[in-house]
Amino acid sequence: MKEPRISTKSIWAGESDYLAFGATQVPVVHSVSFGYKDMDEWYDVATGKKEGHIYGRNTNPTVQAFEDKIRILEGAEAATSFSTGMAAISNTLGTFLFPGDRIVTIKDTYGGTNKIFTEFLPKQQIEVVLCETGNHEEIEKEVAKGCQVLYLETPTNPTVKITDIERMAKAGKAAGALVIIDNTFATPVNQNPLELGVDLVIHSATKFLGGHADALGGALCGPAELVEKVFHYREINGATLDPMAAYLLLRGMKTLKLRIDKQNENAMKIASFLKSLEMVDSVFYPGLAEHPGHEIAKKQMRGYGGMLSFSVKGGIETVRHLLPKLKYANRAANLGAVETIVGPARTTSHVECTPEERAAVGIAEGLIRYSAGIEDVEDLKEDLKQAFASLPESVSVKG
Repeated sequence: MKEPRISTKSIWAGESDYLAFGATQVPVVHSVSFGYKDMDEWYDVATGKKEGHIYGRNTNPTVQAFEDKIRILEGAEAATSFSTGMAAISNTLGTFLFPGDRIVTIKDTYGGTNKIFTEFLPKQQIEVVLCETGNHEEIEKEVAKGCQVLYLETPTNPTVKITDIERMAKAGKAAGALVIIDNTFATPVNQNPLELGVDLVIHSATKFLGGHADALGGALCGPAELVEKVFHYREINGATLDPMAAYLLLRGMKTLKLRIDKQNENAMKIASFLKSLEMVDSVFYPGLAEHPGHEIAKKQMRGYGGMLSFSVKGGIETVRHLLPKLKYANRAANLGAVETIVGPARTTSHVECTPEERAAVGIAEGLIRYSAGIEDVEDLKEDLKQAFASLPESVSVKG
């Protein structure tokens, strides 16, 4: 048979080995420990000579089923999981960076990631170089000076800027650097960075992978040799994915292709619609032809994603009046769910940053992050229209 397509993989991949008692769904195994009558077998499992489980902080059958599914979807040799997306990022960087090392990255990473670069790594005597996102020549120049890690995020959160993955991976490899990318916004449906030369792919599984805003989780995919190192760091440091969360993520991933296709479609239509509104200053979405990264996105992505952002005239005052008027959007610090989610960057992606820090990376206080859900797009457009129409005259005049 031919290799199954991604919608089939989303449903079937990685589950058959974990079904029990004739069940058609992977069970939630809540046991903290796993017992053995044979002492030699126990030792072999504990030392990795034989497959099995000994303690929940290390491995768990439900968790392993989730890891197998994301591994197959990303086309990776191995995968491991974490309690959150930030745990995936911090544990991965903690595995490969040491005092005296140098990391090159971009300015537009997620706010929590940016805090690692600007606050925590410098305290460990690790040099961090923040390059302008999209300035590939600057990144290549800094990487060529020497670094242990090149860290990328594309599309970025929340400004959805695009980086040429294949080009940057070549630059990293030429310098002997490990190339790591956050693929949360794109998901394996829209983008597979390992195929473009990246070493390790990170996901906040909380977002699009789970898709229902009911489970925290993170994942790392890549070569077994590298993933094993991060797994060892994680099992000792304890950022373990809970089996119930793994079950919820597995359930959500069965509809991944269906959801992402719809969110791609809705986000494109919403972005185009917002351009027509007088109170909207700018719309940021890589699917738009005028987006600075559109041509690169078209080359490396199969779809442009369910995330967009836009800035409004009147800044934060307009945001204060506009968002509460939306009927079909949760005002919350999350993204990637079946429901549409909105919020300003100052209370979502970059809440950890000061207004000055946000301004330094081009995030205006009036920037709204819009995670398109799977609702009927005409309802979403009408909802936005009525919300803008309800703005008080004082705000509209300011605009």
